[in-house]
Amino acid sequence: MSSGSDIKKPACDELRPLAEQLFAQLRHASFDGVGVTRDSFGPAETAAQDLIALAARDAGLHTERDRAGNLVVTLPGREPLQSFIATGSHLDSVPRGGNYDGAAGVVAGLLALICLKRQGIVPPRTIKLFALRGEESAWFGKSWIGSHALFGLLSEADLARTRFDSERPLRDYYEDIGADVAAIARGEKLLDPAMIGAFLEVHIEQGPVLAAQGLPLGIVTGIYGNLRHRQVLCRGTSAHAGATPRFLRHDAVVAMADFIMRLDRHWQQWLDRGKQLAVTHGIVGTNAKEHAISRVPGEAVMSLEIRADNNETLEEFHGLAQAEAQAITRERGVAFVFDEAIVNRPAPMDPRWRTRLTELCSGVGIAQMPLASGAGHDAAVFAHAGVPTAMLFIRNTHGSHNPEEHMEMEDFLLATDVLMQAMLVCD
Repeated sequence: MSSGSDIKKPACDELRPLAEQLFAQLRHASFDGVGVTRDSFGPAETAAQDLIALAARDAGLHTERDRAGNLVVTLPGREPLQSFIATGSHLDSVPRGGNYDGAAGVVAGLLALICLKRQGIVPPRTIKLFALRGEESAWFGKSWIGSHALFGLLSEADLARTRFDSERPLRDYYEDIGADVAAIARGEKLLDPAMIGAFLEVHIEQGPVLAAQGLPLGIVTGIYGNLRHRQVLCRGTSAHAGATPRFLRHDAVVAMADFIMRLDRHWQQWLDRGKQLAVTHGIVGTNAKEHAISRVPGEAVMSLEIRADNNETLEEFHGLAQAEAQAITRERGVAFVFDEAIVNRPAPMDPRWRTRLTELCSGVGIAQMPLASGAGHDAAVFAHAGVPTAMLFIRNTHGSHNPEEHMEMEDFLLATDVLMQAMLVCD
């Protein structure tokens, strides 16, 4: 195998101009001056859906919005009563993010369908492309909203979650786009997972492993789960900075810093023991209404995210975090308040489909490697619903969730070609 010039030219290479055009249009429609911002359930995400839908209709494909507001593009197969093959990803982004996170999978799926249609190939099974809404947790604190809604997994509490920038609840946004809010609130399954033969997602790798190994593609072995607290509040005692000696202080910021550093030390110790996990505090701050340079802070807030490859590790580290918070409470005279944890379970990928993707890559000389996904994806929801699920990663030089995301068009077209061939598997 090779990642060089001896790779067979992708069958969909003629669609390169369309791919470049779509990515340029997506970027132009959502450029925020630094990166791209396609807000979940907002006008930028809707505009991205509209761009994809227009391109699909121009190619003679059927488009619709399902009852959860997801865009669905359909290419009928020879056996319409058989379970269908699903593919897709998301179009929303984090604020000031990159142009390819999620969008690469949607565009790859669209190009694969267009390529099949242009060649006059009727697939064995119907193929449906999903542009799933609200994948990014940055907006509502909840991941994979569109796919959760499909399988009846959104609760009333989820619908009451507010978007961080507008403080409007998710329910209102669903009403804005004409979704079936009543059915979603009832937990009704809008899509029967038994009707899906497989879910195949293409995505840029969101870390540097493939680039470091010089490989264009990766076959995902599984997706880490995560346990998140959108808010961990530390309450201390406000005091004058000059008049309160150290031994009488109950400084919320120092207590929170102590908490963060304790977890960081535990994280390293667990890694040394062979545990696979990641610990992140993406939000840290004091109350803007009362913080001051001359004030001992009486309140500090942070987020806590734990990612791991199995449920036991998630739960054990979460318990350790709570125990450390209690210890600091006793030692420093503060109090920690954790909001309700949001938990997404780890999701292994289907072994048969992993083998198929590996064989398809090998058959055309594409070098690849197996690797786990530390980032979450809609594919995890399909896997949890019992749908055979697999993922292809595309090399990305600069990581993800930043404006510097990078994807070579050659790598993207290779992934699109492998996806197209996988869609034709019939069993």
